[in-house]
Amino acid sequence: MLLFCLSIKAQTNDIQIKIVTEENEPLMGATVYFETLEKGAVTNFDGIAEFTKIPDGQHQIIISFLGFETFETSIQIPSNTALVFKLKEGANQLETIVVQSTRSTRTVKKIPTRIEFIGVEELGEKAIMNPTNISMVLRESTGIQMQQTSLSSGNTNIRIQGLDGRYTQLLRDGFPLYGGFSSGLSILQIPPLDLQQFEIIKGSSSTLYGGGAIAGLINMVSKTPDFEPALDIMLTQTQALGSTANVFYSKRNEKFGFSLYGSAHYQKAYDPEGDGFSNLPKTTSISFNPKLFYYPSENTTVWLGLNGTYDDRIGGDINKIENGEEGIHQYTEENNSKRLSSQLVYQTQLDAVSSLEFKNSVSFFDRNLTVPDFNFDGKQTNTFTEISYTTASEKTDWIIGANLYTSNFDENDNLPLQRDQKDVTFGAFANNIYDLSDNWILETGLRADYNTDFGFFPLPRISLLYKNDNGFSSRIGGGLGYKIPDIFTEEAEYINFENVLGIDKSTTNAERSYGVNFDFNYQTRLSDEIGFSINQLFYVTAIKDGLLLNSTDNGLFQFENATDEILSKGAETNIKFTYKDFRWFLNYALIDTKLNYLPGNPQKPLTAKHNAGSVLMYESEKWRIGYETFYTGKQFLSNGTETTDFVTMGLLVMRNFKLGSVFVNFENFTNRRQSRFSPLVLPPHENPVFPEIYAPTDGFIFSVGLIIKPFGNKEQD
Repeated sequence: MLLFCLSIKAQTNDIQIKIVTEENEPLMGATVYFETLEKGAVTNFDGIAEFTKIPDGQHQIIISFLGFETFETSIQIPSNTALVFKLKEGANQLETIVVQSTRSTRTVKKIPTRIEFIGVEELGEKAIMNPTNISMVLRESTGIQMQQTSLSSGNTNIRIQGLDGRYTQLLRDGFPLYGGFSSGLSILQIPPLDLQQFEIIKGSSSTLYGGGAIAGLINMVSKTPDFEPALDIMLTQTQALGSTANVFYSKRNEKFGFSLYGSAHYQKAYDPEGDGFSNLPKTTSISFNPKLFYYPSENTTVWLGLNGTYDDRIGGDINKIENGEEGIHQYTEENNSKRLSSQLVYQTQLDAVSSLEFKNSVSFFDRNLTVPDFNFDGKQTNTFTEISYTTASEKTDWIIGANLYTSNFDENDNLPLQRDQKDVTFGAFANNIYDLSDNWILETGLRADYNTDFGFFPLPRISLLYKNDNGFSSRIGGGLGYKIPDIFTEEAEYINFENVLGIDKSTTNAERSYGVNFDFNYQTRLSDEIGFSINQLFYVTAIKDGLLLNSTDNGLFQFENATDEILSKGAETNIKFTYKDFRWFLNYALIDTKLNYLPGNPQKPLTAKHNAGSVLMYESEKWRIGYETFYTGKQFLSNGTETTDFVTMGLLVMRNFKLGSVFVNFENFTNRRQSRFSPLVLPPHENPVFPEIYAPTDGFIFSVGLIIKPFGNKEQD
């Protein structure tokens, strides 16, 4: 019996099968399946799938991965050689990463436009760190700054490479998202749980998406339903008395599918330094986003989405917030906003290489901003309609389209300054990607926009990619951009739009820009277990006729064009190491943004010239542990005062189970906040002055949470 048992044991094997791309790069997430044994596994960060108790003999295996040709072969167990297989990219299939912002079916590596991609795994990590909005996702990307403009409301704008938030185009599933009167509230009203990926393009990207993408664009791609149901429930509680609940559910059949997303957040007014003023406003926010999908054929998809958000936040004097106005306790800032938007998309595959898409969206935003003795109240309605045609051949891809964008801001008729503004812009565009050879790829594009008030804007763009089989690639590209002026700038937001005059279209010009990016990327294996990659970017962007808010002799503020350029130049470095279940990311950003219209060409205020970060991640089936450190260099305030530099640190620990996960997150656990360096509020108490914000205001935030995923999970040991 003993000899028999030993014989049986000797007939099974523990094996590893490694999957790589044609460039010999490990392919994480590929599926290896033993057909007769009905046994499968998914490759890890090193491209390795591990199996136990595989019997001796010949076995048929199937290797598959999205965007690659499925590969079938037979292997002999035990094997005298390493089991390593290459997967070939599919010809007319979905690619490894489908990047919607470029509207191309090519992989990221074959597109001359430089794209930063944040996938579902990293989004999951950031959602744990901040489940209420997407600020965490963006803040930790190299060269992106989240600039808070109000202590009382928490309003926050995106700055890419030192340029104001109005120069960044926010998209969701290719639709222009928010902007205008929603201003700094936009970032605070986008929860991340129903998002699948982020695509970030830095530098002028106006060819495909029109005005507003001077600094770049960020496209957020939503999750879509699959035949297997998906249910995600996330519950989070912070020590700062913030409670958040997110629920996402999706399912489809042959003809119909749907997704439902709901989010609710409540935050009590939070004052960590005890100065009597809130660092986090009292907030009640509810968001609901249902989508219906219809599949009339294999080649056609129609979907309709609605998004509704109610957000009420009040910050300022803690005593007034909790007990009402009395004595010197008088100051609060209250933002009450309601948002409703629709999205309609029709997509059809005309043949194997051509497709047609029609999309339309209507968005309505109602905001009421109230501070003592002042009220700003208005409604904004935006529409977007586009039709585009895409075709491809062996060496070239084409996208041709036309769109119409309208914006209508209507200020409450009872208010003294009427700053209504209507804008209508027609656009047509064409973009081409052409394989000059196996190593060189050229992308060219041209957009022609016509605004009924500001005229005609021709926007050419060109990019060139070089790549080889040794893991090296390089891109260079540039283009033009523009921005239609409106009153919703960071400077106007800072003073709550009080005494700000409307745009005088007869004397104010549209802002125009030109920019160039150059980068190189190298990936290699330092050993069988250690992977290494580096990306180095250099950039320059110049803005002519920059929109400035200047004071007048009668105490009002009016918008004027700058007499010289805003010039932003710098560099970004991203380094990545991988070792088994460990990943280590290092980044550095040099941001040199000069205001050439001022004497001495000073550095742009509230823009740190030097920024650096380190993120160390351990990720296995059972555990996810992350430790991050970020350095923010010295900045200048508008009055020329130089601020201190500072370092923030965070720690995330998550344990996975069959039906979900539990996690704890220590955000900014060294408790770096601006009040430790300089005051956040200046007297008098009843009419306080709020200095500019250059550092975190909320300090250390500890959160615990639970993620419930009833479907599609594996048993964890």
